[in-house]
Amino acid sequence: VQLQASGGGLVQAGGSLRLSCVASGLSFDTYTIAWFRQDPGKERDVISCTSTTAGIAYYVNSVKGRFTISSDSAKNTVYLQMNSLKPEDTAVYYCAAAEISLEPTLAANEYDYWGQGTLVTVSS
Repeated sequence: VQLQASGGGLVQAGGSLRLSCVASGLSFDTYTIAWFRQDPGKERDVISCTSTTAGIAYYVNSVKGRFTISSDSAKNTVYLQMNSLKPEDTAVYYCAAAEISLEPTLAANEYDYWGQGTLVTVSS
């Protein structure tokens, strides 16, 4: 299994970015895919996760209404559309995969596979 994250960059506050996570070696039907972010010296926290089979699209409160997670099974890709970005969104963003659950999977240690991080920097 491999996850390849991309799409990070430098953007001004109020701007948008779209992150992509291409998965190989797994089926979206049997996995939950999540986006985490991590600030230096802090823990890696989930910000959004999706499981199309279980009908789950979860967002942490700080990104609700601004970020949208979506998936394209044909491309085995999960996207995170990030709008109205704020300086506090600056972090390294990771995608991860965990075996599917009927509830949102929120703990990093429950995820089996991780992509490399992609840096998002939001300037004020």
